[in-house]
Amino acid sequence: MSEKPDAERATARADLTFETDPGAARSLWTACAILLAILLWMGSGFVRTDPPASEPAEAAAPPPSSVVVRESVAEPVPMSFSAQGQALPERDTEIVTEASGTVASVPVSKGQVVARGAVIAQLNADSAEAALAQAEEERDRAQRELDNATTLRDRGVGTVDRVAEARATLAAAESQVSAARDTLDTLTVTAPFAGRIEDLMINDGEYAAAGDPVARLVDNHPITVAFEIPQQNRAGIETGSPAEVRFVTGQTREGEVTFVGTAASPETRTFLAEVQVPNEDGAILAGVSAEVTIRTGEETAHFVDASVVSLNPEGRTGIKTVVDGVVQFHEVDLINAEIGGLWATGLPETAQIIVVGQGFVREGEAVRVQRDDAPGRSEHAGLEEQGEADQ
Repeated sequence: MSEKPDAERATARADLTFETDPGAARSLWTACAILLAILLWMGSGFVRTDPPASEPAEAAAPPPSSVVVRESVAEPVPMSFSAQGQALPERDTEIVTEASGTVASVPVSKGQVVARGAVIAQLNADSAEAALAQAEEERDRAQRELDNATTLRDRGVGTVDRVAEARATLAAAESQVSAARDTLDTLTVTAPFAGRIEDLMINDGEYAAAGDPVARLVDNHPITVAFEIPQQNRAGIETGSPAEVRFVTGQTREGEVTFVGTAASPETRTFLAEVQVPNEDGAILAGVSAEVTIRTGEETAHFVDASVVSLNPEGRTGIKTVVDGVVQFHEVDLINAEIGGLWATGLPETAQIIVVGQGFVREGEAVRVQRDDAPGRSEHAGLEEQGEADQ
């Protein structure tokens, strides 16, 4: 009996669908009504949004940073190039013998200053003098024979051929005399220029072969200072440029550039250059170190404290200034350094340089400006001069 009602209920459920179920249709309409009510409620403005976050942020914005600025005016700055060099003699020559022979005398000593043509050494000249005397006798005999032949020809008893033969004999004899004199001259070793005997290699009584060194002669007037110019500085240095040379021995001399190379060294990429310095008194010694300074032009730059130089986020060197209350960053080149500061180019002719607080502000930031009352470079120099005058 119980199985039949269950079967009937199963059959009824199987025949029931969404379209035929009146309860399901009512649920659908109820859900749509609830969704429509939510949409109308949200659109009616009852849903309030939070106020913008910018309003309290703007109200709490900090005041502009305060910086101290100092007015700077660009000044002309002489530009120069400096390099280390070495003093070289004007001439440094090893004197050698032209002939062979025994050294008869050495009339000079090491360290002696000699004039041009001074005798450095004399080789034994006995044989050469005898050869010269014999050649002169032969020349005199040939001259007499020519005179006799000419006289006989004039009298009509001599021939023209005899005169020509005598004249040729005389010419040969004169050549022998000239050669003998040259040989005798080579036995005397002389100074080719004025200078100082830096070394002597022979002594009296020694035998010297042709080509053997006799002495080393050095001329230090004028003196030459050789130095190297890096390729990036070559353009500003030319022959004839004035130069100041400070020697390690303490002397300072004015000189002139006499040579600048036109081909860089393959190893160092530098150009050889030379400065000639007067040295009449011989006080500048060859071989000593020296510093060469050459004026290369003029730049307009600002003298600033090293503390005002900074780097921007890109790593470029520059100085921060204030223009109309806003921070500006100027890329600069540091062209020179002195005690107390640096010379920088790249700033306007007149600039308000931030001297305090530059590390806490950025380019484009508005700032409050306080002016530094400390005197500028030129004013400070004027105050020092005035103080010295008052004393």
